[in-house]
Amino acid sequence: MAKKSPNMKQRYAILLLLLSQFPFFAASYHDYADALSKSILFFEGQRSGYLPPDQRLTWRDHSGLGDGWTVGADLTGGYYDAGDNVKFNFPMAFTTTMLAWSVIEFGDRMPPPELRNALVAIRWSTDYLLKTVAQPNRIFVQVGDPIADHNCWERPEDMDTPRTVYVVEAPNPASDVAGETAAALAAASMAFRASDPGYAETLLRTSSRVFNYADSYRGAYSDNANIRDGVCPFYCDFDGYQDELLWGAAWLGRASNDDTYLSYLQNNGKTLGADENINEFGWDNKHAGLNVLVSKEVLENSKYSLQSYRASADSFMCTLVPEATSFHIEFTPGGLIYRPGGSNLQHATTISFLSLVYADYLERSSQTVYCGEVSISPSMLRQVAQRQVNYILGENPTGMSYMVGYSSSYPKRIHHRGSSIPSKKDHPQVVACKEGSVFFNSSDPNPNTLVGAVVGGPGEDDVYDDDRVDFKKSEPTTYINAPFVGVLAYFAANPNIGS
Repeated sequence: MAKKSPNMKQRYAILLLLLSQFPFFAASYHDYADALSKSILFFEGQRSGYLPPDQRLTWRDHSGLGDGWTVGADLTGGYYDAGDNVKFNFPMAFTTTMLAWSVIEFGDRMPPPELRNALVAIRWSTDYLLKTVAQPNRIFVQVGDPIADHNCWERPEDMDTPRTVYVVEAPNPASDVAGETAAALAAASMAFRASDPGYAETLLRTSSRVFNYADSYRGAYSDNANIRDGVCPFYCDFDGYQDELLWGAAWLGRASNDDTYLSYLQNNGKTLGADENINEFGWDNKHAGLNVLVSKEVLENSKYSLQSYRASADSFMCTLVPEATSFHIEFTPGGLIYRPGGSNLQHATTISFLSLVYADYLERSSQTVYCGEVSISPSMLRQVAQRQVNYILGENPTGMSYMVGYSSSYPKRIHHRGSSIPSKKDHPQVVACKEGSVFFNSSDPNPNTLVGAVVGGPGEDDVYDDDRVDFKKSEPTTYINAPFVGVLAYFAANPNIGS
């Protein structure tokens, strides 16, 4: 016999119980629109290449202008992934996918100037990614020797470390990087469809070609002996390449409306492990995001047998609710989603993003999620997301915003080379490899404010020491910020959803 779903009073009681698990801190008004603007501005601080006249973070200057010359290619542009000066394509492509997904789902809620800025941020990456896959059966996966780079502390404008180009050629595999690049280009094609249909078509056409490479030569890019020492242990494929194949197919299916890709998801889901690691989402593991993305097709009554993806998405959402029997997401005492390892806020931002996207999908189809005796509504998922956002913006035990430049209290000593060394305008002399150490070891605040950067964040005890040496906590990354753009866009338009 079917179990009764909780009525509205029961749902409200469950929600109150859920929120009562964590202490509330002195809440202040959150200017989500201001945080949104700053979260997009951050990407200008991560730019590589020739900077345009309208560059707003003016302490940055041109860098990496010779990238690619050693292999006879133009590989200028793109983003440095974090506080170093290397261009790692695997996380950069994921960053691009998440920026594009933010625009696809929440772009209509962004103020027009910020939507334009978000598209500029996406294009800065897609222009570069198109260069990396311009040659058939060849994909450039990284620029910059990370060992040499990490042994220096210097501005990107002063780089004198090898700008080694790491390349994979058929029949060697790169399913992870190629699959994520295909996803990024497909998602971006949707983001640009209204404003630049010609560019959107180029992105989609290239995405299909890159996906074919990913699927034809299956395997992890970091298993290639000729590049392994350059990409590992930094952005190795730790969780396997299979999820990127499904992820790339899912985005191509959505962007192209070509049923071939939905058929691929149906026919390859089991063999490629679609039901494995379903509670993870980030630059290396796409499963939870994949399941949420494909669930849109299921909720819209797809003719394909994709219900297992919806079931996995439901299961993931159930892990966010303490009362559900499957609950296992860890929270800090202050209420922040926590998972072991560095850059913890990447989990808070990606999970918040998925919660909001899934809430919208459920609401449009008048559906809820059932977790045993507990029923999760879209509003409950939004509450979970808003709690994480407010924590990041300052409602936490330290009273500190973990977004640089937001509020009066934020990290001043972030692990970031360009931010921590005086700019060329203030210090025109070259700061060579080891000469930057004095700035790295200084207890002074960084001279250049990387506005909008979200740092790795506090540990499992909610403690954060503002120390640039502790890179696991103090280093910002593009893939922390990218999903946060969509999250902030939602709450900027709906600030009182949790009241």
